[in-house]
Amino acid sequence: MTRYSIRGPRRGPALLAASVALVATAACSGGGPSGPSGSPSAAPPPGAGTGAAPTGASPSPTPTPTPTPTPTRAYPLSAAPRTVPAVRAHEAARGPGWKPAGAGGVVVAANGAGLADEGKLLAGELGIPYRGAVAAGPGDVELALGGKGAPESYTLTVRDGRVRISGPDEAGVFYGTRTLKQSVRATGAMPEGTVTDRPAKPQRGLNLDIARKHFTAAWIEDRIREMGDLKLNQLGLHFSDDQGFRIESESHPEVVSAQHLTKAEVRRILALAAERHVTVVPEIDSPGHLGAVIDAHPGLQLRSAGGRAPRGAVDIADPESARIVDDLLREYSRLFPGAYWHLGADEYVALMAKDPEATYPELARAAKARYGPSARVQDLATGWLNDRAAVVRPTGKTLKAWNDGFFTGGVVDAAPDLEVEYWTGKEIGARQPVSYLSRGRKMVNLNDEYLYYVLGQPNDFTYPTGRRIYEQWTPLVVRGTSPVPAKYDAQILGARFAVWCDLSKSQTPAQVANGIRLPLAALSQKLWNPSKPTMSWARFQDLATKVRG
Repeated sequence: MTRYSIRGPRRGPALLAASVALVATAACSGGGPSGPSGSPSAAPPPGAGTGAAPTGASPSPTPTPTPTPTPTRAYPLSAAPRTVPAVRAHEAARGPGWKPAGAGGVVVAANGAGLADEGKLLAGELGIPYRGAVAAGPGDVELALGGKGAPESYTLTVRDGRVRISGPDEAGVFYGTRTLKQSVRATGAMPEGTVTDRPAKPQRGLNLDIARKHFTAAWIEDRIREMGDLKLNQLGLHFSDDQGFRIESESHPEVVSAQHLTKAEVRRILALAAERHVTVVPEIDSPGHLGAVIDAHPGLQLRSAGGRAPRGAVDIADPESARIVDDLLREYSRLFPGAYWHLGADEYVALMAKDPEATYPELARAAKARYGPSARVQDLATGWLNDRAAVVRPTGKTLKAWNDGFFTGGVVDAAPDLEVEYWTGKEIGARQPVSYLSRGRKMVNLNDEYLYYVLGQPNDFTYPTGRRIYEQWTPLVVRGTSPVPAKYDAQILGARFAVWCDLSKSQTPAQVANGIRLPLAALSQKLWNPSKPTMSWARFQDLATKVRG
């Protein structure tokens, strides 16, 4: 709405029009303001009209016309920016907001030298100059470090034609730039006011099986860019399985598949991930899913009492199995500098037998020899997991393992610092999530009911949809469709959406990218903002398309 103001008391539209007309008439006639009776309050100046000034009288000054009203803009209160995920709090204000135009650019505050990457990226995306560490001027976007707040939080303020984004860490400032970028992409501007924002969960991401299907470095880099814009911060790389081993190795080059990522390509991926504040979580799954290693070292193959050789399972009673896996763990823990390492531990076939001790007597004997007469095969498997954790632990990384690698009722317990990555309740002997949570375990949600994108849809899997995640799933829904009690919310550290390439030729990389786009957007919303979404799925889907890229 546009309003007008003039000096003096506020006047309605009719009175305003009359005032303007009166001023114009007076100016044309040379007359002064009217007195109470409606007659002139002073005689016309000499030479004006028909009379002359009386003898001895001082001539009256020429009256100053009332100025013509100048239009001014009164803005309505601003609305929250339109972003994916939605911001958690926006303090509305009156003003024009901000849009990339004129002489505005991106600058960093005096304490923000480490924000140069964020500043240059944003400037390029918005098509405005990056000017570095200089004082902010009209139309500028200023990035700054400082202030109190949770990790990855930020404050974004639009006032007086400028934008200021600040946070306690670089990740938070980066996420503020994503909010600005998305708002401009959605509506052309960033609304006036102040956004205060932070994630609900610290671990938010995508898990990618690059072992059973080769994805190029460029394809993975595109997913990292997409993740950064959605404020997702974790990329799991499952790069060793029965069908392939997909990263170059110096310690055991014989296990590497023909199609693989070179270490130079991995370092390029890691550099981009660092710029977008995405941590890469590598996984060498063991003691199952090691078929590619066994192909090069057939002596490691586990065999049952009947001579059966289950695909991918190494003989954990053989010290050579541990030696080769530990070589690989040491090599790749140096390549990946991130804060996490995934040890796998799922689907070890020996523990999926009805009677593991009878089916694999060599493992049963090894368990008793190491852990005593009451030990079983599950204790030997738990000892394997703990031993692999001990290899990686000196790097300071947080260690993870799949939920079906944890067992109860044995004489050996999994190390207490292992995070549970819960994916299924379908395995033999699988435990409910509360079984882990009630014992104080921290957990990451990879619920195969909502978050598993399995190529070819084998074993009753169906491709998950963004709508189902958006409308039905929350981080508390760890297994199936029922949530765990809310009292465990703090122990559930987040979630990842997982792509598994069981039938690798079922989709092309481009089809995978398109198929996971909306599920990732929905996941980002549910992990960042804990409130129930107010936007309909149709509107959210439209917005996710607008802000993409």
